[in-house]
Amino acid sequence: MVPPDTLRRLAAGLKNTCFAFLILGGIAWVMNVPQSLGVPIITAEWLGVYLAVAIAAAFLNHPYGSRAGLLEIVLGILAVASWSWMSAHYDIWLTDFAGYTPQKYVPGVVALVLMMEALRKSCGLPIALLVWLLIVYGFAGYLLPPPFQADRLTVPSYVMYLYADTNAVPGLVLTIIASLVLAFIVLGKLMEVSGATAFFTDLALATMGHRRGGPAKVAVIASSLFGSISGSPVSNIMSTGVVTIPLMKRTGFRDYEAAAIEAVASTGGQIAPPVMGAAAFLIAEFLQIPYSEVVVAAALPAFFYYLCLFIQIDAIAARRGLAGLPASELPAAWQVLKAGWAFMAPLALLLYLLFWMAYAPSLAAMSAAALLLLFAFARRRMLSRADWSDFVFGGGANMIPLVMIGAGAGVVVGVMNVTGLGQSIAFVLVQAGQGLGLFSMLVITALLSIVLGMGMPTTAIYVILSIVIAPALVKMGVDILAAHLFIFYFGVLSFLTPPVAVSSFVAAGLAKASMWRTGWSSMQLAALAYLLPFLWVYNPSLLLKGSWLAAVLAVLTTIIAALIIAMGMQSAGIHTLRAGLLLRSFAFIASGLAVGTAFLWTGPDSLMLLVPAAFGLAVCLWKDLLLGDSWGTARP
Repeated sequence: MVPPDTLRRLAAGLKNTCFAFLILGGIAWVMNVPQSLGVPIITAEWLGVYLAVAIAAAFLNHPYGSRAGLLEIVLGILAVASWSWMSAHYDIWLTDFAGYTPQKYVPGVVALVLMMEALRKSCGLPIALLVWLLIVYGFAGYLLPPPFQADRLTVPSYVMYLYADTNAVPGLVLTIIASLVLAFIVLGKLMEVSGATAFFTDLALATMGHRRGGPAKVAVIASSLFGSISGSPVSNIMSTGVVTIPLMKRTGFRDYEAAAIEAVASTGGQIAPPVMGAAAFLIAEFLQIPYSEVVVAAALPAFFYYLCLFIQIDAIAARRGLAGLPASELPAAWQVLKAGWAFMAPLALLLYLLFWMAYAPSLAAMSAAALLLLFAFARRRMLSRADWSDFVFGGGANMIPLVMIGAGAGVVVGVMNVTGLGQSIAFVLVQAGQGLGLFSMLVITALLSIVLGMGMPTTAIYVILSIVIAPALVKMGVDILAAHLFIFYFGVLSFLTPPVAVSSFVAAGLAKASMWRTGWSSMQLAALAYLLPFLWVYNPSLLLKGSWLAAVLAVLTTIIAALIIAMGMQSAGIHTLRAGLLLRSFAFIASGLAVGTAFLWTGPDSLMLLVPAAFGLAVCLWKDLLLGDSWGTARP
């Protein structure tokens, strides 16, 4: 019998091997190495092997006991064998008309069960239960009444469809995860281990640290810059929050305020171009539009999101007279740029290749990563062994939940296609929407996105709702990109919305603050984000669609509305229960909404919008002149 210590060491070694394969093997695939070596591989064949290793890594990284042992090793071997069986026979099955024999679908049953268990272990029970419910529907859907009745499927045909069809697990979503998303994970992880987080934080400190409420503004800038590359709110909070949260608390921000500011700033990285998390690539592929079109459409909403946050931070600092950090404690901007300019060059190259040269996003990201490494070698700033280990093994660990989400999403897509459930739900929703109206449908969609997104990755909830609800919104007249971004935004906001506000609770842990108070404060700071998606559905000019005049007017009115809403959220202390002060805050919020929605009455390209814009400016002046609480009167 093998000693337990030997098994644990073997499991640890196998886990690191799987991690390394997920990163290094993924890089080789993205860079087209197999084809260059004369080894043509069908995409589905590669996905089978890649998924197999990810499942094995999930079992080894999330053991049933305190440490991985024999059980996890055996399950990993079974996963590799069952999914590699599909890869090894895929080209034969394409032209094999012998039917669904046991040697085909029995390994498929094993492969799918192990994949679902790995999904549960790496991504949580809620998403696993949701996918299991859809799988069961595929078996029993024929028993339901119309319109949800599905065709009766045999077990072999159903299993083989999910197991080996490119409309199911080895399909579009997993392909995007294993290529586009992997390339940006590589770039983000390489920047993280090479010191980009510290560079962005120092740059923000140099430019904003001395200003009123400086550390909070540093959090906004640093988290938005790094978050737009990493695409992960939690890792962004853990990277920048360890610096910014203590600084905010030190300069007078309350613990829950510091945590909420960091949570909102870091979560916004998912909606901030150029990367925007994995969902941005999915939107582009699902809609068959250039990735750059998604990024351009998301630019203004991201700007408004951070503008509203920035204004509220300034209001808090002004109301309580919170000064910035002493100049003696801040780095000089030119020294920061001199030491870290190499981090800016890869980002510039990334943008150039994406928007001017129209490169594939994966190739653009890999080119930026290569330039970053070249600069490191040229400046003799080689990464240490620990850095390389973090890059390879840490990057591999980061890929596990993404790959499992891609596989689970493949099951969702497959079930929706083979049963017709997606069309049935869309039909029911359209019928309901015609009775309830578009606004009610948008409210229902927003609530579903937030509720289903609680505790689930944004990518997963976007895939599900884009199949189920987005077609219904489009049939009701919503612009297709506006509909998909609507779902995406509210999926992101689930990270801030109690009761399962992952970003807020992680930041609260760092700040040692009340989780619930942090969650509600996060919602307050991100108030505009809950309104923006409704605005762009009715006025696509906010997504830079339509005439330039409509876009200019949309920007003008939305900026003024954001300013007034931020005033309402923070003016005179929103946490107080005094009726007069609350009434004053609600009046500001109502005024901001009136300005922001004025296009509904005037039309999006009418110069009459200048009237509500002037009204909004008057509201701002009225606050400063008559109420005597201008934010500019506090200490600089």
